[in-house]
Amino acid sequence: MQEKTVSPWLLQTLELGPPLLFFVAYMRMRDQTYTLGGTEYDGFIVAAGLFVPILLVSMALLWKLTGKLSRLQAFTAFMVVVFGGLTVWLNDETFFKMKTTIVYGLFALVLGGGLLQGRSYLAWILGDKMPMNHDGWMMLTRRLTFAFAALAVANEVVWRTMSTDSWVKIETFGFPIALFVFISAQIFSLQKYVEADAEDGAD
Repeated sequence: MQEKTVSPWLLQTLELGPPLLFFVAYMRMRDQTYTLGGTEYDGFIVAAGLFVPILLVSMALLWKLTGKLSRLQAFTAFMVVVFGGLTVWLNDETFFKMKTTIVYGLFALVLGGGLLQGRSYLAWILGDKMPMNHDGWMMLTRRLTFAFAALAVANEVVWRTMSTDSWVKIETFGFPIALFVFISAQIFSLQKYVEADAEDGAD
């Protein structure tokens, strides 16, 4: 099956758009109270509820344009639906805030479980996008396991000790930027493993 060609800018918009729209919605609604079906919801709950269909539409468009969704995207969408739904259903923002902890924590557990078996699940997920030998994948997996665990702990500290405003800003910008910088640094530091494998494949 021929892979569909899609503009990288469009892909980035669909991937980053939902959290940015959640941020905008929250900033506009945070001081408001809405009555729906006889129940009062604050702006955070409503913004969280809106985030669910926005993300699903984004995932549907990604699938339509590319013909596939990554396992990480599918898992993240599932978690958002579950915890976003619980947030609205129980009218409790705790579930939406804990979602980030659980997602990062599960990533760390899954990657760590693979390491205990001498395997890199990152290679299974991303191997077709980044050629790298076994040692490189194991090293990257170990580092990302600790990074995800640290982010899970950081999210717990932030939402339990700081204001909702602070959590929304850190969740939308702080954690993704920190993860992007960390992964970029790892890819740069492991470049010799990528080059070695790519060169071997080219012979």
